[in-house]
Amino acid sequence: MRFTLPDGSTESVTVHTLLNAGYAGRSQDEVAAHVAELAELGVPAPSVTPALYPVSPYLAAQTAEVPVQHGRTSGEAEWALVITDTGEVLLTAACDHTDRELEVHGVAWSKNAAYDVLAGQAWRLDEVEDRLDALTLRAWAGDALIQDGTLADLLPPRYWLDVLRERELAGPGTVLLSGTIPMIGGVDQFAGHWRVALGDPATGNTIELGYRTRRLPDPIG
Repeated sequence: MRFTLPDGSTESVTVHTLLNAGYAGRSQDEVAAHVAELAELGVPAPSVTPALYPVSPYLAAQTAEVPVQHGRTSGEAEWALVITDTGEVLLTAACDHTDRELEVHGVAWSKNAAYDVLAGQAWRLDEVEDRLDALTLRAWAGDALIQDGTLADLLPPRYWLDVLRERELAGPGTVLLSGTIPMIGGVDQFAGHWRVALGDPATGNTIELGYRTRRLPDPIG
């Protein structure tokens, strides 16, 4: 994967460790309420929160198209930490595309059913860290705004960097997605295209990604 930085330079990463955080809201009381809501929909509760799910590294993608097996899949607006081949820590926009039918059987399984889409631009973490909580995170399902929050809603990158260090995973080739923010009620999440924007109000800069889903052919047998 290759990322363009604000100064026009690029950084590369060969992904060998891909991780998805879950139930990673800054307020764990709100997370507990969300876990209870999901349980009513049949989604199994995690044994601990926040959670961290290993994902097959080939599912990290910079792509405009996500193949899906059916119509009940949807994205989740997230930020991603990327540790490049030179050890630089980058922050970018990401979308964890998730199989909602599979999610009721196991969240970890659902995370491995579709791509984690990452933007092609990034910021150096240390250059935005003094204003992280003010950074905005938004997503659109189709043309409808479905998520709208800030990074203050989620556990900060340094929390997850500490977790990676404890697990000896904080090296080149690691990519970690943050977990997501709440969805706006009444919006159809099963849209055919998704867009995510990570914004910096202090500079007016925005990192965006967008993709369409493509239904795979029906199986034979």
